[in-house]
Amino acid sequence: MADPTPVIDDLCAESEELDLLVAGLSPEQWALATPAPGWTVAHQIAHLAWTDHSSVLAVTDQDAFAREVEKALAAPGDFVDNGAEEGAGKPPEQLLADWRAGRKALADALRAAPTGVRFPWYGPPMSVASMATARLMETWAHGGDVADALGVARIPTDRLRHIVRLGVRTRDFAFGVHGLTPPFEEFRIELTAPSGEFWVYGPEDATDRVTGPALDFCRLVTQRAHRTDLALHAEGSEADRWLDIAQAFAGPPGDGRPPKGGTA
Repeated sequence: MADPTPVIDDLCAESEELDLLVAGLSPEQWALATPAPGWTVAHQIAHLAWTDHSSVLAVTDQDAFAREVEKALAAPGDFVDNGAEEGAGKPPEQLLADWRAGRKALADALRAAPTGVRFPWYGPPMSVASMATARLMETWAHGGDVADALGVARIPTDRLRHIVRLGVRTRDFAFGVHGLTPPFEEFRIELTAPSGEFWVYGPEDATDRVTGPALDFCRLVTQRAHRTDLALHAEGSEADRWLDIAQAFAGPPGDGRPPKGGTA
């Protein structure tokens, strides 16, 4: 992506949409359980605030970020949950203020970053566009958990195109974290956007293909829904296997969500 401005703008828009959802919540609503086991609405927002803070350090103070990485290596199974737990213990108004300040600081830092720079991260180094895309993906995914807890139906937007692109690009990563050899050939991905546009990736004559709604693809690669509850269709054995293991986020294989009884 030559110009990261569009994805930074979409990250800000996604964050504002979630902000509108949580800004007027009561203390009881902040304490509601979300689909992520052990996480309340407050934990979801605290996680976003914590990750934004880490991202700002990665962009503006790499020595400080290196110390955060050392903490993560010292507690590899706990550091994400610990960050969410600490933030969730704050009064809602403070948590909300911290999240707002952190996400603004990150957007400002990304807009000011030199062209072509790459930042350290818990996984491979990230470009400006990659970091903004990853933050948008997490904001959308955790925002979905918040909406589910509140019983709110969100209207999908074409901001999903960034998550789709990330999901496609992380195909080989998903195979690798499961100890599997990634397929050599590209897949054909054909998805229908919320606006009705047709988003296509990969060669037209590919043997393995994935088709369906872009929303369902994003829910799959963020592991917010079980494959059997989504209207995605795979052609070819490798594409079929990918839909069972797809994940666009860094780290070890996710646990995913249990099926709700839907059919693909």
